[in-house]
Amino acid sequence: MDGPRIVIVGAGGWVFPLELCRDILAFPALTASTLVLYDIDPAAAERTEGFVRRLIEDARLPARVEVAPDLRSALRGADVVLTVFQVGGVEAYALDIEIPRAYGIDQTVGDTLGPGGVFRGLRTVEALREVAEAMLEICPDAWLLNYANPMSINCWAIERLGVRIVGLCHSVQGTSELLARELGAPYEEITFDCAGVNHTAWFTTFRRGEEDLIPRIREVMKARHVDRTLPLLPRSEDAYESIERVRTELMLLTGYFHTESSHHASEYWAWFRRTPELAAEYLDRRWDYLEICRSSDASTRNEDIVEEARREGLRHGGEFAAPIIDSLVTGTPRIVYGNVRNGGAIENLPADACVEVACAVDRRGVRPTRYGSLPAACAALNQVQINVQRLAVEAALTGDRDLVHAAVALDPLTGAMLTLPRIHEMVDRMLEAEARWLPRFSRS
Repeated sequence: MDGPRIVIVGAGGWVFPLELCRDILAFPALTASTLVLYDIDPAAAERTEGFVRRLIEDARLPARVEVAPDLRSALRGADVVLTVFQVGGVEAYALDIEIPRAYGIDQTVGDTLGPGGVFRGLRTVEALREVAEAMLEICPDAWLLNYANPMSINCWAIERLGVRIVGLCHSVQGTSELLARELGAPYEEITFDCAGVNHTAWFTTFRRGEEDLIPRIREVMKARHVDRTLPLLPRSEDAYESIERVRTELMLLTGYFHTESSHHASEYWAWFRRTPELAAEYLDRRWDYLEICRSSDASTRNEDIVEEARREGLRHGGEFAAPIIDSLVTGTPRIVYGNVRNGGAIENLPADACVEVACAVDRRGVRPTRYGSLPAACAALNQVQINVQRLAVEAALTGDRDLVHAAVALDPLTGAMLTLPRIHEMVDRMLEAEARWLPRFSRS
């Protein structure tokens, strides 16, 4: 029996496309899948194909892998499409970070809000639009599983075009594991509810059996990361986590801990990064993702993935894409966390916004579950982010330059750092520098 046709757009990247293929092949119902790799750099897609072929051959699976010559060929007959690209690569990303830094805005990652998040969104929506419009024509019933950031902006914009889309991120899984570790609780015994927007979704329940662990989270995180009366847990030298003072301070403000790291969270608000000294007070070390991207060499990682699979067998690494595809194929009911149109799932956030909530998935597709209302302070912080996202979405879909200026100006850190004339100057510089990736914003 033939398996699903699964298309990966942006398949020429190192590591993550191969990890997704490994995850898919680890599910028995998906071992006969056809994996279709597409990238604007065909040689890079062919490189990934070679590694995927080795996974298939080593495990003696009936799956097939192929490289598509163009997007439309890739999408023909597709059941599921995964988008994993970064438009403009490190070259464009450097402009997102370095131009704002010249104006005193120091972004650690710059892929969610702020000048970097808005401009990455403008570039990415332009590329996702091409994928979405082709899907509506060629494979209108296919699901689009998006991993490209900024998650909320991208999914909000593309859902408006009519594509069945869900955005996937690992921050809910990662933070829930971190909190269990901080409490010394076995993760397999933990249950929780989490809702909000991507990179700022709130853990409003966290339980071990019948025990409510929210009071313990408040107590332990404050003692460990603010008062420093408890020792920090051991971290490896290259660990993503820092001290968690930023997220803990936000927890003390709202009552609840949220997803994504203190590094990320520090750039979303005006309270943590206005000066280098302030950033150093809240974070124990500098974490600069642009520098990491420029200095890291991922060229050996694909080989490591193949060798690990050969030694230990194919395994699912924890991302939600493969379980979702398995449920679409087999009908197995699952709950995953996805970024979807709100539609009332979170009652006190706008119905048209993109929210991150628990979603039910089975053969019928992916559907948000009803969460209810977020605690008032949590919803208020999310609403600030949604205001920026809404303007960025409208700008991306219309090419309205004025809305780009407004989106960046409403970012909390940017608004705290710069006057409106300086914001206009910075945005104009970014529009000019990134013009090759932003044809919709051409002045001509």
